[in-house]
Amino acid sequence: MTATEAFFERLTVAGRDPRFSKVRGSVRFDIRDGDRLEQWLLAIDHGQMRATRSAGPATTVIRVSARVADAMARGEVNGVAAIARGEIMVDGDLGLALRVGRLFSRERRLAQRRGADSGT
Repeated sequence: MTATEAFFERLTVAGRDPRFSKVRGSVRFDIRDGDRLEQWLLAIDHGQMRATRSAGPATTVIRVSARVADAMARGEVNGVAAIARGEIMVDGDLGLALRVGRLFSRERRLAQRRGADSGT
């Protein structure tokens, strides 16, 4: 399982994020790895979150390489910086995309805690 797959699975298992209690929308991630395209659809309904593998329509579409997506899922890459570098393209609601980016920064904090707990 890739870091990206694990990230979306954790979102679905958690099911709810209170930081998104006033948000309603959907974000599709188009993740390209060479000729292969992996698509995830994140549905947000007032804090309720559900991620599925889907090419369905979305309020916002984020296009990113598998390398950058995995690095973000591991908490190694900042999404705003990646947008500024042109590594991420956003179509649709940029505000929603930036809010969703907060989910990845949570992963960065968790990774830092795991490193501190292991003594590295």
